[in-house]
Amino acid sequence: MNNLTITRTNGNIPAQTEGEDHISGLLVYVPAAANIPSGFSTEAVQEVRTINQAEDLGVEADSQDWFIQMIHYQLSEIFRVNSKITLYVGIYAKKHTPDFAEIKAVQNYADGRIRQIGVWDGTTAPTAANIALIEAQADALELENAPLSVGYAPKVASVTALQALTLTGGNSERVSVIVAQEGSGTGASLYTATANNTDHNSVSCIGVWLAHVAQAKVNESISWVKTFPSGISLPALGDGTLIRSIDKAVIEQLDQKRFLFLTPIVGVSGSYWNDSHNCDVATSDYAYIERVRTMDKAVRGIRANLTPELGGNIYIDAETGKMQPYTVSHLVTTANAALEQMEKDGELSGYVVEIDEDQDVLTTSTVEVVIKNVPVGVMRTMNVKIGFVKTV
Repeated sequence: MNNLTITRTNGNIPAQTEGEDHISGLLVYVPAAANIPSGFSTEAVQEVRTINQAEDLGVEADSQDWFIQMIHYQLSEIFRVNSKITLYVGIYAKKHTPDFAEIKAVQNYADGRIRQIGVWDGTTAPTAANIALIEAQADALELENAPLSVGYAPKVASVTALQALTLTGGNSERVSVIVAQEGSGTGASLYTATANNTDHNSVSCIGVWLAHVAQAKVNESISWVKTFPSGISLPALGDGTLIRSIDKAVIEQLDQKRFLFLTPIVGVSGSYWNDSHNCDVATSDYAYIERVRTMDKAVRGIRANLTPELGGNIYIDAETGKMQPYTVSHLVTTANAALEQMEKDGELSGYVVEIDEDQDVLTTSTVEVVIKNVPVGVMRTMNVKIGFVKTV
């Protein structure tokens, strides 16, 4: 019998969101050019707004290539968690001697608009040297006025290997090491399907991390339980070890070492990020992703507002040689604009812009501006006292 079947599809129209805090990158290192999807073979970086677009570029779930399957999984996870993300995807064959210069290449392709980038390197065990190389790329981009935060997803050989690694020696505040992986479902199946069953590649949850960071306001920690559920029921580490099978003391040690992983919470369904650590020392002002992102947003906004003032006139009081109050007021108001909006949006607790009118601008042609920001706090611990009493 004749028949016409029509299948309705969903997710072909990219959702939109305001601002640019959601603009992100995903960088994937594959072993060889043969593992690169067809749509990335000529141009290594592509803007991808939906999973359908990714599939049109050759990133197919049923590919015979494990790495292409893995990339499809990461992109599916990203769009599952955050459909409003703007995403630039770069896929490169791995260099014999890595330098992570591809981070800069993806950022340059996006004209410096990327705020956070996930780097999948699941065939390579993490080293302090590689973390330092990634930080160097991020630091160079900061100097070029294109700052970003990096989530690095390396290979996890074992829990013991993670315990032996120190992340914070280089004060790498722009790098976070993601060791989370799905303990069931597609992520676990991909891990098991790695060609050599004695030496698996880590699949990672880098897609979930990237989606959450892009979804969060710059002041928000991705460990906020009510706001950032992972949607992963059985969390594991990148070596397949289930979190629930690891001793609590070891979990706490991994947290203190500043790794990022997903963990269940008793009484709450699902799993959640243990924190928002980066590879800076715990006592630093920039020890958490949200602190770095908040300052990056402030710096970008201040730069955008003050740069047009360069080369402009500075009026001087003819009697005192000081800057005219109205000139100081104009510059303060201009610098304030971005910070005022951030405070209105709840991204800063407060701020002040100070310009000393006694500066000798006629001699130096330089105006010194001091800006002080009060960040938004994050409640990482709550102590509750409870007991019985005779009366209340």
